[in-house]
Amino acid sequence: MKHIFNLKNTKILVFLGIIYLFLTGCNGKLPGGDARKSPADPAERLKRNLEEGRGFKLSEFGKQQGGVFEFASSNELWRASLDVIDFMPLSSVNYSGGIIITDWYSENSSANESIKISIRFMTNEIRSDALNIKVFNKKCINNLLNCKVTEQDGVLVKELKREILKKATFYSEENKNKKK
Repeated sequence: MKHIFNLKNTKILVFLGIIYLFLTGCNGKLPGGDARKSPADPAERLKRNLEEGRGFKLSEFGKQQGGVFEFASSNELWRASLDVIDFMPLSSVNYSGGIIITDWYSENSSANESIKISIRFMTNEIRSDALNIKVFNKKCINNLLNCKVTEQDGVLVKELKREILKKATFYSEENKNKKK
């Protein structure tokens, strides 16, 4: 009888050890956060956790889950930006990083002068401060020798922003109509 009792104790200790590892995530800390960093109101905590993508559903327990991705084609600002600058060659495009950088572009008539555009997305919302657009102008003397690059902050930046926001608003309205 004594042998069975020791086996039960061992099983209980192993079970408690597994539960402890599950709760601490193998990092030595118990779950939970710093009380100073979380709101006291449970409704506010729930809202913040949902916004940050925390939590789980019992119906999904045990299922392998991937990340939640919003495709670039569903982001109106992203689509509008690419449509507005579609005539320019792209140097770097990073949707997850929220930036589009074009390559140097010049028309055939002005081979010694070219422009480069950088569009950084500050938010996915369609509003005037959602985009940080920079336009660089490169003027060269003697066939690409002695080039000078300057940042332009003027009419072209405002026109690009206005056109992107206008197209993004159109795409947004189009999506709302499709959902109806």
